[in-house]
Amino acid sequence: MKKSVVLATLAVAGMAAGMSQASTLDEVKARGSLNCGVTTGLTGFAEPNASGVWEGFDVAVCRAVAAAVFGDPMAVEFVPTTGQTRFTALASGEVDMLARNTTWTFSRDVDLKFEFVGVNYYDGQGFMVPASLGVSSALELDGATVCIQTGTTTELNLADFFASNNMSYEPVPIETNAEAQQQYLANACDVYTTDASGLAATRATFEDPSAHVVLPEIVSKEPLGPLVRHGDHEWGDIVRWSLNALIAAEEMGITSANVAELAAAPGNNPEINRILGTEGDLGAMLGLEANWAVNVISAGGNYGEIFDRNIGESTPIGLARGLNAQWTDGGLLYSPPFR
Repeated sequence: MKKSVVLATLAVAGMAAGMSQASTLDEVKARGSLNCGVTTGLTGFAEPNASGVWEGFDVAVCRAVAAAVFGDPMAVEFVPTTGQTRFTALASGEVDMLARNTTWTFSRDVDLKFEFVGVNYYDGQGFMVPASLGVSSALELDGATVCIQTGTTTELNLADFFASNNMSYEPVPIETNAEAQQQYLANACDVYTTDASGLAATRATFEDPSAHVVLPEIVSKEPLGPLVRHGDHEWGDIVRWSLNALIAAEEMGITSANVAELAAAPGNNPEINRILGTEGDLGAMLGLEANWAVNVISAGGNYGEIFDRNIGESTPIGLARGLNAQWTDGGLLYSPPFR
């Protein structure tokens, strides 16, 4: 199917879903749970544990939204989606939101009739190769076979990078990270390319991570974030400000350990009081309880706690904060004011 036809189909599906859903919030409340689209499995970001409970950095965003709506972070049904199926799942109403390593781009935001509500991870596309290949730069990959997930921005970035450097490559199309890992380890491709965070997560699962090298080049901007359908601004606000609450909480020193105490005994910081619902009526503006953000932060901690627990430097994935540090620490994380 041609790309233009796919885009048109998704756009129509999105408009139809928007017309049929007067209020996503009402539907979620009536259902008693949030349907959240996630990846099919990426260590540290979204995957079921040994007990079948979904865990990870992106999963925490879903649980934060469920906590905002229900006061219960476990009131979520996780729907695994691939790069090919994720947008259809959202447009059709199968899921209420996506939180799964999805890059914010113009066409996805405008042409597909979706709305990105923020960025929860600033990333960029990289390349991983076996150390035995003896390659130290992506500029040495002329003629390589490359495992690439279909339906992603990485496909286009890969073509641009090789064309601009007068190099050729042979794509090995795959649909899921698990398939990419299998093909890469079976030597069906010389290179695996995806977001650098995804490479780190995949490499961490290998029997010998040191036998694989993530090359230094980052060849794109990949602002990853949750998204919802166009048209239901009330629901978009809830997802957006749930994410902002996690970011603002870290900046202001609100943690899973002290949030209950701060809410019970309001201090002299008006913005903290507004976030926690002890001053003003921000919750009512969202159609939620006054303590919605208390529930969001209690669910899994603030942004920094979620990052450190799932993908930080003390985990096997070992990601540094980098661009995902707070703006006060030289990063890009920045929440609009709660006022």
